[in-house]
Amino acid sequence: WEFNGSFSQPSAFLMMGIPGLEALHPWISIPFCALYLTALLGNCMILFIIRKTQSLHEPMFYFLAMLAVTDLGLALCTLPTTLGLFWFNVRRISFDACLTQMYFIHILSFIESSVLLAMAFDRFIAISHPLRHSSILTKTTVLKIGLAIVLRGMVSLLPIPFLLKRLTYCGKIELSHSFCFHPDIMNLACADIKVNVFYGMVILLSTVGMDFIFIVLSYILIIRTVISLATKEECLKALNTCVSHICAVLVFFIPMIGLSMIHRFGKDVPPLVNTLVAYTYLIIPPALNPIIYSIKSTHIREALLRALCRKSG
Repeated sequence: WEFNGSFSQPSAFLMMGIPGLEALHPWISIPFCALYLTALLGNCMILFIIRKTQSLHEPMFYFLAMLAVTDLGLALCTLPTTLGLFWFNVRRISFDACLTQMYFIHILSFIESSVLLAMAFDRFIAISHPLRHSSILTKTTVLKIGLAIVLRGMVSLLPIPFLLKRLTYCGKIELSHSFCFHPDIMNLACADIKVNVFYGMVILLSTVGMDFIFIVLSYILIIRTVISLATKEECLKALNTCVSHICAVLVFFIPMIGLSMIHRFGKDVPPLVNTLVAYTYLIIPPALNPIIYSIKSTHIREALLRALCRKSG
């Protein structure tokens, strides 16, 4: 591969599929296609239902729409390179394209984390102050929260591509995945990466880490409020409104924490485990979230059934 510029940047990187199973990539692509199709159709369906159903124009469903848009973005970020590799064995990705993909993957991950926090706050207000819920979380407030979430992700991650561009790369060009990930690119450099490691850890802990802590605190306050409710039926009804959100939090944060730990401390972890955790982190949440909310949310399910009945009629 050619190197250009005084920073010894490679002209391209080589992406990897599933190690040891390269011959089976066309067959492995089938479940990946199913997951991507589920993610795209499911999240588009959620957005369509929320837009068309007046009764869903509430803070909870506005945040759900933000989550659906983020999941669509995550799926579309990784779909071209993943299926391109599995179907056509296209492994090459240019240096700048790789940095661009990496930037958007990380931005969308941070946005998803923040949206899940906003949804936890919404559930806390709805359960603790039900009469003031609509006055606290007005449309304007929800819009401001959404803009703050996007700006936070964009600004906090803006230095990352420039920190990677300043590094010297000495010949190792094979990525661990079929997409670009900051620790993965960083570890290919033969220069001092302490600044990248430090900045990456600070940003991760101050954004996703803090989001997770505040989500846990929100649920501690929610549980305290629920326990104080008079009847068991009221307790169960209040907690039932949180089940979908709890599932979405677990589906997102568990693989993300696992992947971050593997990239930073798991040098002896088998490559197959690393790959599977990465795909679980980026592909499973966008595919599962629409299913979780369609099954658990009565409002979404009823609106979906009404839409299907109108079409069949």
